[in-house]
Amino acid sequence: MIIVVKNTCEQSQFDNLIDWVKELGLGVHVSRGEISTVLGLVGDTSKVDIDLISSLDIVEKVQRVQEPYKNANRKFHPEDTIVNIAGHKFGGNNFHVIAGPCSVESEAQIIEVAEAVKAAGATMLRGGAFKPRTSPYAFQGLKDTGIELLLKAKKETGLPIVTELLSVSHLDLFKDVDVIQIGARNMQNFELLKEVGKTGKPILLKRGLANTLQELLMSAEYIMAEGDSEVILCERGIRTFETMTRNTLDLSAVPALKDKSHLPIIIDPSHSTGIAKYVEPMSLASVGAGADGLIIEVHNDPKRALCDGAQSLNPAQFASLMTKIKTMLPIVGKDYDGK
Repeated sequence: MIIVVKNTCEQSQFDNLIDWVKELGLGVHVSRGEISTVLGLVGDTSKVDIDLISSLDIVEKVQRVQEPYKNANRKFHPEDTIVNIAGHKFGGNNFHVIAGPCSVESEAQIIEVAEAVKAAGATMLRGGAFKPRTSPYAFQGLKDTGIELLLKAKKETGLPIVTELLSVSHLDLFKDVDVIQIGARNMQNFELLKEVGKTGKPILLKRGLANTLQELLMSAEYIMAEGDSEVILCERGIRTFETMTRNTLDLSAVPALKDKSHLPIIIDPSHSTGIAKYVEPMSLASVGAGADGLIIEVHNDPKRALCDGAQSLNPAQFASLMTKIKTMLPIVGKDYDGK
């Protein structure tokens, strides 16, 4: 349920309304706009007398929300959420590119890639330290050493870092990580979502291999229900009957999610296609669809990559793509990193 309150009301009236709602055992999410303020009521709202609330002078309207996700719902929060990561703002008219290798392989490799993607214009560095692989015999990542190397690359370049968390048991290792990524395989690991929601850190939440958009928003709701509103959604392709690409990139997710939610949404063209030469056209298509950013795999020597080399751009290809992205952004009303 949402209550739209007139901004002309007195603070004492506003406080009394919130206190009364809380006495009913409900949580309240407050979203302030220029004309009105929206109160999102979370919990069992069946006990709320809509007619009584509607009769109050300070109330503009009352509306029940049918969707099961509340905190992530645009009805609760009409304005776009802006997630600020070390001064880089995700959401609204801002656009960012996160780039780096699928896996951290060595200090020399991650620093070389970090310097290259920063020079091309990337605003954040991605890199896997813990790798969820289909085969137990495949490279599983450098684990805690990988995080140490990412932090070294951050120190060298100043780029904030994004890396994936696989288990609650590893959470202490992520205290200096700027953005915790929850990958597709863990999108519905609800206990993990609850724990990252308690960290207060920005969370990059990827859509599962065969999950609906509502299920993605419900996973975001798990994080936000713990008090963490810093969630960035990521469309990374879904599994379909098509075999010419690794997954099928669902670009309709961008307008659909923007219609239903206030959270930023970025695209992963690398995992969705699985083929390096497809990354550029799908990146540009993502810009056209209105995405708030991209997360792209870049490796200094893709042919020798320990993980996902086939979908990785080399630094020269990435630099060329960045030029095209920046040229296209004004057409869709986006600014690159606020510039």
